[in-house]
Amino acid sequence: AIDSMDDAQGTTRPGDPSRYTVTFGADGRAAFQLDCNRASSEWKATPATADARSGQLIFSALAGTRAMCAPGSLDQRLSGQLPYVRSYLFQNGQLHMSLLADGGILHWAPVQ
Repeated sequence: AIDSMDDAQGTTRPGDPSRYTVTFGADGRAAFQLDCNRASSEWKATPATADARSGQLIFSALAGTRAMCAPGSLDQRLSGQLPYVRSYLFQNGQLHMSLLADGGILHWAPVQ
């Protein structure tokens, strides 16, 4: 899901969450499935400390396919927002990625 900090936009949920995945490689590469598109990026993380519940997370610019997905897809919105992720938090079994300047929060659940 995508939480906007603008109450007028609220929360946007994908129709089929299984079409949106992220895999973090030990080699510092992240692989994304963004609906009908795939993308990859480098990632760097700094763990949370005792003073802060969240850690730092940064992706490089995404390289990926640019197919036209079906109407209602979140592929373009996510591919545009992922390079602006700046921190993360694990809570209630989900990964929450916060965007730069309170731009929103991207919520990811583990694949079942």
